[in-house]
Amino acid sequence: MSTIDIGISETHRISIAEGLKRLLADSYTLYLQTHNFHWNVTGPQFRELHLMYEEQYTELATAVDDIAERIRTLGIHAPGTYKAFAELSAIQEVDGVPSSDDMTKILLAGHEQVVRTSREVLLIAQNADDESSAALISDRMRIHEKTAWMLRAIQ
Repeated sequence: MSTIDIGISETHRISIAEGLKRLLADSYTLYLQTHNFHWNVTGPQFRELHLMYEEQYTELATAVDDIAERIRTLGIHAPGTYKAFAELSAIQEVDGVPSSDDMTKILLAGHEQVVRTSREVLLIAQNADDESSAALISDRMRIHEKTAWMLRAIQ
C-alpha cells in the first residue's frame, strides 16, 4: 500500500484508529446482544421489542462497517474476531437469556457505554483535526443517545 498523506500525522492516525477499534468492539458487541435479544425476547411486549431490536441491530450492522472502514482509511487494520472484540470492548457479554425487562436494561447500558466511548474517541479525533472521524463519531453518539432515551422511556 502506498504512503498515506491525508494531512493527519501517522501518530495521530494510529491514536484515532486505536480509539475507533474500541468503538467498533463496543458497537459489534452491542450488535450481537441486540440480535440475540431480537431472537429470544418473550412476554407481553414481544412484538414491540422484537421489531425495535431488529431496527437497532440493522442500524448497528451498518455502523460497524462504517467504523471499520474508517479505521482502514486511516491505514490501520480493523479488528474482526470475537476474541479481539472481547478484549477491546467495555461491554460485557451476557450469559443465558434474560427477561425482556432485563434485556431492555442491558441494551440501555450498552448504548450508554457506546456514548461514553464515543466521547473519549471524539476528543482524540478533534485534537488531531480529523473532521472525518469526528463526524462519524459524533453521528454515532447522537444515534446511541437517542436509542438510550427510547429504551429508558419503555422501562
